[in-house]
Amino acid sequence: MLDIQFIRENPEVTRQACRDKQLDSSVIDQLLQADQKRRELQTTVDDLRKQSNQVAEKIKRQVGNGGKPDSELVDQGKAIKDELKTIEPELKRVEREFEQLLYQVPNVPAHDVPVGADETGNVVARIEGELPTFSFTPKPHQELMEQLSMLDTTRAVRIAGFRAYFLKNDGLLLEQALLSYSLKKLAAEGFTPMSAPVLVNEDAMWGTGYFPWGAEDHYRTQDEQFLAGTAEVALTAYHLGETLTEKDLPIKMVGISPCFRREVGAHGKDTQGIVRVHQFNKVEQVVYTVADENETRQWHERMLGYSESLLQDLELSYQVLRMCTGDMGAGQRKKYDIETWFPAQETYRETHSASYFNDFQSRRLGIKYQAKDGSTKFVYTLNNTMAATPRLLAAIIENYQQKDGSVKVPAVLQDMMGKEVIETQ
Repeated sequence: MLDIQFIRENPEVTRQACRDKQLDSSVIDQLLQADQKRRELQTTVDDLRKQSNQVAEKIKRQVGNGGKPDSELVDQGKAIKDELKTIEPELKRVEREFEQLLYQVPNVPAHDVPVGADETGNVVARIEGELPTFSFTPKPHQELMEQLSMLDTTRAVRIAGFRAYFLKNDGLLLEQALLSYSLKKLAAEGFTPMSAPVLVNEDAMWGTGYFPWGAEDHYRTQDEQFLAGTAEVALTAYHLGETLTEKDLPIKMVGISPCFRREVGAHGKDTQGIVRVHQFNKVEQVVYTVADENETRQWHERMLGYSESLLQDLELSYQVLRMCTGDMGAGQRKKYDIETWFPAQETYRETHSASYFNDFQSRRLGIKYQAKDGSTKFVYTLNNTMAATPRLLAAIIENYQQKDGSVKVPAVLQDMMGKEVIETQ
């Protein structure tokens, strides 16, 4: 969330952030009204409590001196307590309203984020790698994988419904090799490898900014927990409510976990293949750093670079997009997407997202650090996909296919796979 003092001092900036992110800007006025009411009531309550304490102290002195409490003082104390019984519940109600409104305020986009209503406003920052050429018409990944007994969607849909899939044989082994390679690559960069919980509590979803805006896209259990759509949720919340020290920073974590998304707004989209599914696996990088935007932006570029390095190791062509205001999350301050080339579709498809938040998430989660100067500040947070399968797996299959229907294994994964080519057995 944003600091309420910042919102008070910059109401138009925050209103514009709402409009640029396609959100209702009236929340700012509602919040400021609730804030004013909250402060007025708090002042009244504080004053009444002070008066009540003063009256109680006078009565105590009278009794202590062997006398009886003055009836006027007793009546005055009772009247103050009765007034508090009326005002304190109202203060609690207004505080709840204030908090709910504060959680609905989005982050302010960075100065270099393109302004746009939707994905048409995204800007291609650069294109990397050469597109593969084929002496034949390339087949879609699902066709190749089914022919090679790597994938079964027919039985999966019968068992688990739309967008379900089985990875089989070399399909599963190639996925695991890709995930393992990605995990080890970040571990070599000093990231702490972690398995992340899939079921998380509601405060972790609110804390990372997935609620209230993305609530409908997450699966809820009967125990009021949620299936996370990314390891970012658990990793970012890892130090929930803690105060670290500046020497602890940066904290670099890489998590691996299954992920779940309902894909509520994806009806009719990407119905073929395994590009858009409800359950997938992901290696995710999360960083806490000091409360300095320049330092955070450097980390943002560095984390993007780790993902690009993976795609370069895999010899895949990709493009980097600067995401516009209308196509980024409410909590994100700046976001890059990486889109990898899918030759059968003759298009780039999103495979990675890299975002930074400043203290938007850490304020919600209560994650602070004691700076060298003795002050206490909120950490700044970042996250980025390192590898998400089966989408990145699908890109590999399409780019490495051969005329006879076999699929070459990327050179960096051949040792783990124990083979150079996947072919019909």
